[in-house]
Amino acid sequence: MDELLLARWQFGVTTVYHFLFVPVTIGMSLLVAILQTAWLRTGNERYLKATKFWGKLFLINFGMGLVTGIVQEFQFGMNWSDYSRFVGDIFGAPLAIEALLAFFLESTFLGLWIFGWDRLPKILHLACIWIVAVGTMLSAYFILIANSFMQHPVGYRFDSGRNRAELTDFWAVLTNKVSLATFPHTIFGCWVTAGVLVSGIAAWHLARKRNVEVMRTSFRLGLVATLIGFIGVGISGDFLGKVMTETQPMKMAAAEALYHDEKPASFSVLTIGTLDGSRPLFQVQVPHLLSFLGTGSWDGEVKGINDLNAEYQQLYGPGDYRPIIPVAYWGFRVMIGAGALAAAIALAGLWLTRRGRLPQSRWFWRASLLAVALPFIAHSAGWIFTEMARQPWVVFGLMRTEQGVSPSVGAGSVLTSLIVFTLLYGALAVVEVGLMVKYAKSDPPEVAAESDEPDGEDKPLAFAY
Repeated sequence: MDELLLARWQFGVTTVYHFLFVPVTIGMSLLVAILQTAWLRTGNERYLKATKFWGKLFLINFGMGLVTGIVQEFQFGMNWSDYSRFVGDIFGAPLAIEALLAFFLESTFLGLWIFGWDRLPKILHLACIWIVAVGTMLSAYFILIANSFMQHPVGYRFDSGRNRAELTDFWAVLTNKVSLATFPHTIFGCWVTAGVLVSGIAAWHLARKRNVEVMRTSFRLGLVATLIGFIGVGISGDFLGKVMTETQPMKMAAAEALYHDEKPASFSVLTIGTLDGSRPLFQVQVPHLLSFLGTGSWDGEVKGINDLNAEYQQLYGPGDYRPIIPVAYWGFRVMIGAGALAAAIALAGLWLTRRGRLPQSRWFWRASLLAVALPFIAHSAGWIFTEMARQPWVVFGLMRTEQGVSPSVGAGSVLTSLIVFTLLYGALAVVEVGLMVKYAKSDPPEVAAESDEPDGEDKPLAFAY
């Protein structure tokens, strides 16, 4: 195995693992803020219990996401130094802003929220968790700005003498059409993830008739978040598909196993192709649908894999510019299918729990609990599709992946770090799951009457968890 393949595997393992925590952090912070707002407005104790219960799980996930996220930026210097030199002038700006602005908001106000239950007035304490929620979304936006430059480079000039891209228009980078499309798609996906996680854990309690008042409220909140998130994912995904067709036509063609230019283009319900991904063997298609999804017109033209490959060979030189078609094709469908199944379970749950009812079927509760895995499968499949369907480019049209790897880091070093990170992340996964399961099974905390005024100076600092 060479260093390029090992470096790609390492980045893939650490990125997919880290992103298991990110959507929970973003989505859960919003749900906790909503619950605390409901408590402040109504004074109903069940909202306060729910806030503290889900807040505890949010904090566990936040800590694990922080630890695993640090590794990501180190890899740019360790395994991808040529890539870092090439885009550092552009890539570094949004990452720096994310750390100095967004993460500062998250960490500072999360600390105030944790330790401020008995020290801050209620309205100020509530503002802290809302600022945390906004901070997590800002953090996501700046990370997506950096990633979007890899998908659709804008706001730069190429310095041939120094062989690097240099920033010329930061506003163009901030408003990259790809980031404007991927940001809402990602945020809505985070709502789905948090909603399914909350409803799944609440279902475990409700199936055992435990903490019914608190958990029924949480269960329905999770179901509503799941459905709103799924609708948002669908609408933003439609917009993203049109942007992808314009900026990365090969990715759209790979997602649909479309091998030749078509006008109008048919949407693939099922395609079975050759093992090398060069041509289809069997297809089930919906006429005109891909044209509408990709261009907004029922008769629009969508370019095919083989025709684009020939075009890129003329434009960029000899080579194979096709991604791994089965990975792109099935990754796209796993993403959609897992999300749709989660939404279907959520819709059934809202119907079965209407007017104060609770389902009696243990199969429904089991399905709700098992559904927790679906958004994580969808997110992982979506990111794998997004990154692998861009290949062989690390920066589309500017730098191939093989050109970005560190020239002085040998395969042995990368293999060693890959093994170490994989084993370490495996151990962290055991810890994370153990903590989440332990506290998810616990009862919501008992709460005393909360004062609207800060406590006296002589009272010890209270930690809510």
